[in-house]
Amino acid sequence: RISQVPSSAFSPSHLDCTLATPLSPTLKFGVTLFPLVQTSLKSSFITERMHSLAASWHVELDSFKAQAPHGPVDFANVVATLDPAATWRLVLACHYDSKYFPHDRHGQAFVGASDSAVPCAMLLELVTALDRELLEAKEQVSRTGSGVTLQLLFFDGEEAFKDWSATDSLYGSRHLAERLATSLHRSGTRMLEHLSLFVLLDLLGARQPMFQNHFPETANWFQRLLGIEKRLHRLGLLQSHPQEQLYFQRDSFYSHVEDDHVPFLRKGVPILHLIATPFPEVWHTMRDTEENLHPPTVENLCRILAAFLAEYLWL
Repeated sequence: RISQVPSSAFSPSHLDCTLATPLSPTLKFGVTLFPLVQTSLKSSFITERMHSLAASWHVELDSFKAQAPHGPVDFANVVATLDPAATWRLVLACHYDSKYFPHDRHGQAFVGASDSAVPCAMLLELVTALDRELLEAKEQVSRTGSGVTLQLLFFDGEEAFKDWSATDSLYGSRHLAERLATSLHRSGTRMLEHLSLFVLLDLLGARQPMFQNHFPETANWFQRLLGIEKRLHRLGLLQSHPQEQLYFQRDSFYSHVEDDHVPFLRKGVPILHLIATPFPEVWHTMRDTEENLHPPTVENLCRILAAFLAEYLWL
């Protein structure tokens, strides 16, 4: 169903939207000494952007307080659901916090462009570019009273404040997974059981990232992404893309990186982890800035994911 993705969905003007409008505020508010301020500024931006769309998303803040190594901290996940009444949910997720580092000797702050401003910008760009199609899909699901809808999860508190551990990391995803495991869908079953697929984006934006399939249970969906990359290459719709199989690798790697998917994985949710492996060279360095991103790669990944959404949601 790639033909049903709007041909202009990721034109240069839309790429500017991805790398300028949503990304710059995300970068601007990337890190602060005050996590609550960071959370309120960035979550407000995401919420306002989602509310501006014609598809009328249901957006809520999953706010909570958790104990961190230096004391209690306020967190807020952003949960955006296209149609809360739908039976199934395809989840696209990322984290919007980033690692705290002190300013360097030149006064530069750590930005975290690939970790994780770009994944956030990509999710916002996808639902903006496909706004009309998602609205039509929502209306179709509402008429039938069943079907699958799209849900976006923007996690807070992915990074450790001190040393990565079971209690100092993944604050937002651990909290939301527990909440969904105890809250009920209108059918009377646990909300967590209605997540048909959980797709997590992380460490994106560098040139030619490589993705491997980490979970045999979702190998068919990974192969779908691999096939989409090939088809878009053959159609000449990918830039700076010298070969048809560049990003999604055939070789499987059945070992996972600790990330926001883990609390959901442990509760039986099917996971597709789209994290660049090996990690970008700029990971957790002061060079993880907007200047070191590769815009054609970001646009290519947006196109691939748009086609994936079109196939999964029958747009």
